[in-house]
Parts: sequence; C-alpha cells; structure tokens
Amino acid sequence: MCLVADALGPSEAVLAAAVARRHLIDGESKVDLATSLGISRFKVARLLDAARESGMVRIEVVSPVGIDTDRSARLRDALGLEHCVVVPGSGAQADPGVSAAAAALLSEVVTDKDVLGLPWSRSVSRMVDALTSLPRIPVVQLSGAMVTPEEDSSSVDVVRRAARIAGGGRHVFYSPLLLDDAASAEVMRRQPPVREALDRVADVTLAVIGLGAWTPGTSTIHDVLKPADRKAVARSGAVGEAAGVFFDADGAVVDTPLTARIVGLTGEQLHGIRHVIGIAHGPDKVDAIAAAVKGDLIESLVTTADTADALLDLR
Repeated sequence: MCLVADALGPSEAVLAAAVARRHLIDGESKVDLATSLGISRFKVARLLDAARESGMVRIEVVSPVGIDTDRSARLRDALGLEHCVVVPGSGAQADPGVSAAAAALLSEVVTDKDVLGLPWSRSVSRMVDALTSLPRIPVVQLSGAMVTPEEDSSSVDVVRRAARIAGGGRHVFYSPLLLDDAASAEVMRRQPPVREALDRVADVTLAVIGLGAWTPGTSTIHDVLKPADRKAVARSGAVGEAAGVFFDADGAVVDTPLTARIVGLTGEQLHGIRHVIGIAHGPDKVDAIAAAVKGDLIESLVTTADTADALLDLR
C-alpha cells in the first residue's frame, strides 16, 4: 500500500492514512475505528473513499509463485473451462512448474468420493512425481504401457505410485498400449486381468491425461510408428490423441487404423468421465488443445503462458 497526500489537506491526509492502514492492513472494523478515533463511522467511510480517490491507497493483486493468475482466468473464461492453471515460461524449462501445478490442481479438486483414472503419459508420470497427498480413493489404469528410451516409467508404475499416496487400492493390468495388429489387441483385452481393470474405467469420475498432437515430438504414439502408419492416422482426420483416443479438429473422436490396436479406454469412456484434467503445452500442441476443448474431451487444463497466449489468439 502506497500513501500520498496530493488531494487531501495535511491533517486529513494523516487521519486518512491512519484509517486506511488500520482498516485495510490491520483489519480493524469501521465501527471500531470510529470509536477509537472519536469520529462517526460515516466519516471513517468518507476518509476511506477519499484515500482511494486521491491515490493514497493503491491495491495490487500479486500472483502466487508459479501461477499466472491473470492468464489463467482469461483462458478459463475464453475456453469455457472448469479450471485453468497457466504456468509462467515455455518449453522444457516449464515442465517442473507444469507438473507441480497439475499435482496441486488434482489435490485441490479431488474428493474422497472420486475414483481417479490415470493413463500412460510423460506429463502424467511427472505430475505423479510431484503429488504429495490424495484422499483415500481407488486409482484405475486407463491405458496400456508405452515405454520409451527417454522414460523408465510405465502406466502400471504411474498408477502404483499414485495409489501408494492415496492408499485406496489400485486396478492395474500389464499390456502394451499399442499392439502389432487388431487381433493381438483383442486377445489382450480378453485376458481376465486386463478385462477386469478396463471394466473399472466405467467407475472413474476424475482423470488426468496428457494431450498429444499428431506431429513429431508431441505424441509418444506418433514417434514410435512407421511413416506409413503415421500418414494413415493423419488421413483419418486425427489432429491429436489422448490416452490412445484419437480426435479431429472439432474434437470429435475418430476411428483410425490404430484404434483397434490400442489397449485402453475408448472414446466413449473418455467422454463418460465427469471431470478430465488435460496437461499440455507447446506451440505444436495449440491446435490439438483447442480441438480437445471444443470436443469436450477435457474440462480443465494446465498449460504454459506462451501456449495460453496462442490459444487466446485463436478466439
């Protein structure tokens, strides 16, 4: 609070400053101030108004460390999201902040009535690393594993780590996310442990997913495929994927040549989850994020400032 006395006489400025400090900083009520200073409460109110109008009192809202509250509110309103958290920065340097913000948002919105669903995703794995607390709830695996040279964590490991924090049990299965052909994937889905775990997806009320664009370096699935398979998915209209569910520019779930080879939740099941938090950032993911929001695939978003600006520019 900055105090100046340009528009008030000297004695009134001193009195107004005292009233402003005691009311705005110390939390003293107007009635108590009036009694203490021997003036009416109406005079106290007039002094406060004069202090504001003269510039004696200046109020500044400061964002908490690690969150850009202004961008968060603007992007939430522009996209019609339930929650939106924008982290300062961009690129890989922002990853720790994004992970911490996603973990904090999950911890804030989850209740002891929820069933939490987690798929394989690099961003989800890093978010779980940042988690410190969850209510006693079950955690359900939403997809098979996609192990890459850069990551040594599988979807089973992601769910197990979250379940240890929650202490409410877990439902996991051992399977790759993507199999060589549709027949092999169907056989895998019929295996009792896989079938039983996937049956639990219907119980999931809250999920955290990563969003990938169908471009190099922005989707784990994209990067492990042969060029012909990548082109086939693109020809089907897919611009992005979430937990192995492909979607087009309008956010509609699309059936691709890979869909039958995926072991995980379906697009219908993803739509059936009450609250899905998406984690995604980077200029190459902007269109995919916008599509996922448009198609109601996610209700909340954690992203970075540069990505938020690009999304706002699309409006």
